[in-house]
Amino acid sequence: AVVSTQSTGAHRQWVLVIAWHPASKYVASACKKGDICIWDPKSGTHIGKILSGHKKYISSLAWQPLHCNKGGAPLIASGSKDNTIKVWDVLRGQCMLTLSSHTQGVTSIRWSGDDLIYSASQDRTIKVWRPSDGVLCRTLQGHGHWVNSMALSTDYATRIGAWDPALQGKGQSEDALTVYNKYKGVGEEFMVSGSDDFTLFLWHPAKSNKPVCRMTGHQQLINQVMFSPNGRKIASASFDKSVKVWDGKSGKFVATLRGHVRAVYQISWSADCKLLVSGSSDSTVKVWCMRTFALLQDLPGHADEVYTVDWSPCGTKVVSGGKDKVLKIWRA
Repeated sequence: AVVSTQSTGAHRQWVLVIAWHPASKYVASACKKGDICIWDPKSGTHIGKILSGHKKYISSLAWQPLHCNKGGAPLIASGSKDNTIKVWDVLRGQCMLTLSSHTQGVTSIRWSGDDLIYSASQDRTIKVWRPSDGVLCRTLQGHGHWVNSMALSTDYATRIGAWDPALQGKGQSEDALTVYNKYKGVGEEFMVSGSDDFTLFLWHPAKSNKPVCRMTGHQQLINQVMFSPNGRKIASASFDKSVKVWDGKSGKFVATLRGHVRAVYQISWSADCKLLVSGSSDSTVKVWCMRTFALLQDLPGHADEVYTVDWSPCGTKVVSGGKDKVLKIWRA
């Protein structure tokens, strides 16, 4: 059973985004007012100042990967509807950088293992920033409408930080670098983006502003894109009621997962890449086999639309939540 151990309050508006520090030392939360709070997850107490500066709501948070930090103060980036990205020193409570170039709201940000910040926007572009000095490195263009979602092939590695059970590390930045290199493999990080224009683009964002390929097939807007933990596959969830699977290196179409009868909002991979879970407007959670691309299990139980799903990094549980105001924990 999952039990609530702490209940904390500092926000004066709806909490829209939460993000764990990769070493689990802190939890960051951001609200509709544009404020960010940093919490001690053990005591539930608020740490330092409220990070204020955004003029509109915050849509995305991204911690600096553990192996990029090199013993300095923990840094977090925030993307907002006010068109900007800010980089914060969470211990001092200071805004270190404001990255301004987008002409519409920022929808998603990623802090890569190469120590670059990527921001996707309603202005149809993705921008690549160098957080050390705030320089805009390049702009990725190609989408014909809002960019809703993006993912990196190393997202799983930066999410688990130094805590890969196979390596039995001690949670230090050296362990995090080993984990990152293990999952990155040979070559550059890949990025995939999904848009309201029904398409996905595959990129090598650290070195080129030209897409590797354009991926078509969805009939309605794309809600979420996600690489498998090993980076070999990409899954995309769409309003067209389907989930599609693509090759993570070439972008070639692999399979369509059909079974939902309404829009698919979110997806999540199991840690071993063998299963995929999806949550839908049809109130169900579905589990798919990634070897046969068949529906493995239908998990009814929610009374209304399922907005979000996530597979625990250890691979043993799935969590889902939605319009019925209920959080469900499923044993894998």
